[in-house]
Amino acid sequence: MELRNEVSAPNEELGKDTTLNTEPANEVVAEAAPEVIATEEIEASEPMSEYSSMSKAELVAALEALVEKPVEEIKREENAIKMAFYQIRKEELDKEKEAFLAKGNEEAAFAPREDEDEAKLKELLNQIKEKRAAHNAAIEEARAKNLEAKQAIIDEIRAISGDADNVNKHYNKVQELRHQFQQIGEVPAANATEIWKTYQAAVESFYDMLKLNKELRDYDFKKNLEQKEQLCEEAEKLSEEENVLEAFRSLQALHDKWREIGPVAKEMRETLWARFKEASAAVNKRHQAFFEQRKKREKENEDAKTSLCEKLEAIIAEDHATYAAWDEATKQIIALQEDWKKLGFAARKVNAALFTRFRAKCDEFFSEKAAFFKRMKEEMAANLEKKVALCEKAEALKDSQDWKKTTEALVALQKEWKTVGPVVKKQSDAVWKRFVSACDYFFEQKAKLTVNVRQEERNNLKQKKAVIAAINEQLANADEKEAVKNIRELMKQWQGIGHVPFKEKDKVYAEYKKAVDAAYDKLDMKESRANIANFENALNNMSDTDKMYRERERLVRTYEQSVNELKTFENNLGFFNAQSKSGSSMLKEMERRIAKIKEDIAVLEKKIKLIDEKLG
Repeated sequence: MELRNEVSAPNEELGKDTTLNTEPANEVVAEAAPEVIATEEIEASEPMSEYSSMSKAELVAALEALVEKPVEEIKREENAIKMAFYQIRKEELDKEKEAFLAKGNEEAAFAPREDEDEAKLKELLNQIKEKRAAHNAAIEEARAKNLEAKQAIIDEIRAISGDADNVNKHYNKVQELRHQFQQIGEVPAANATEIWKTYQAAVESFYDMLKLNKELRDYDFKKNLEQKEQLCEEAEKLSEEENVLEAFRSLQALHDKWREIGPVAKEMRETLWARFKEASAAVNKRHQAFFEQRKKREKENEDAKTSLCEKLEAIIAEDHATYAAWDEATKQIIALQEDWKKLGFAARKVNAALFTRFRAKCDEFFSEKAAFFKRMKEEMAANLEKKVALCEKAEALKDSQDWKKTTEALVALQKEWKTVGPVVKKQSDAVWKRFVSACDYFFEQKAKLTVNVRQEERNNLKQKKAVIAAINEQLANADEKEAVKNIRELMKQWQGIGHVPFKEKDKVYAEYKKAVDAAYDKLDMKESRANIANFENALNNMSDTDKMYRERERLVRTYEQSVNELKTFENNLGFFNAQSKSGSSMLKEMERRIAKIKEDIAVLEKKIKLIDEKLG
């Protein structure tokens, strides 16, 4: 039985330039064998249309049917079925993972369920692999036998050529041997070129010895010429074939046929061979360009994936000490994962390694994030217990009429409250209101017994409303410089006015803040604008995106600290109803600091907004 590969490729490595450059021989009859062009197994890049619409079970059934076919005929269909099956399997895993995460599970804990169809598919693929291995072993054994058979024919032709006296009688025998030689299948690739050259040399030696009549020889040359001219025409048409790989395979078949055809007249050999070689070179050039382009795309994908790995590793290396930092890093990593999905394959030798590197770092990040959130959850639970205990202590003191001692005790509890860390957001407001309610109740009861203080607070309220009205009037002042001066003086007056009734505190301060904010918006009353302008100019000259991200992170941390500090001051502001000069001075200083913090927060918000606009 004749065993043949898809394309013969003796003495040539896969993927090398297959330009034909064999020189025609000078002997009378024999002709130089063309170099056999190498080929490269190309896996299907897309599933075949008949498989793309099948279900997993249908794909497994289709593969099971392929197992019974000759293994050398099913490679392309096997690859198409695998690609179609794992495309469906990937979609199932994505949905399964999405449902798993939707239930509140951690991503690191996800493990896909076993799939019976996938297990059956792998079993069938292993069967095909074993059949292919057995088939290839049989081919190599047959090639070795073919080599022995061809060498025996060469030895017999050499023996006939050595009998110079009877060489003419052996013409038909030599033709029969040549026919037998051509009918024998392929030999091992390492011996193909040498055995062909040896065979040609033996045939040429015979023809040199043969005194064949010119008419018979010319007829043989003419027949061979017609066949080789037909091959030249077919090779020239291949340059118009759209499918580069199909054209290349067809060229291999033409070269096999060329080798099987006998020689032509000596004067035609060089011209005919040059024509066939030129047509082959055109096909080879397109084939080489195809693989170079594919390698270029793979290199671009490799560089892009390497860059994504480096960006991912840089994000993971940063210090994520807050929820905001982890959330921001998570957004960045998810964006990198989306970019990864858009990229095609890199070279096979690095593609799997790059994916392993990228996936490992993603797993590392989300594992660390889960550990952080777990640790913070435990800390906040402990903080909640501490704050509940403080609430209970405050509630136990709220009905006390020992005003001085209880006031000192509640102030101490408030200071202790500030030292306790945060709690879960959904419980934070409730526990805070519970604590404040107990404190407020005590101070309200205390305030009811202090009539003079209440009267003074009502007078202070009138004064503060007068200051607010005066600030609003200055907004209409045509002299902006004078308006700024007057408003600053009014703001000092505000700071000098004492407390107002507790229930009016927030309302009157909101009116005051609204008036001052309007003045700041309309008049150039502070240096924050210059500060913002300088920051914006520095930002425009900044081209390093990573540097901008780090600056934004620093500003966000400062912003969060300022917001927490403002909340603490505003909360503590309600705990003081001091009548003494020192108490009044402390409250004024607290109100001044609150105003300054709010200005700083506004500047920070503008800077963060400028960075976000710059980052797009």
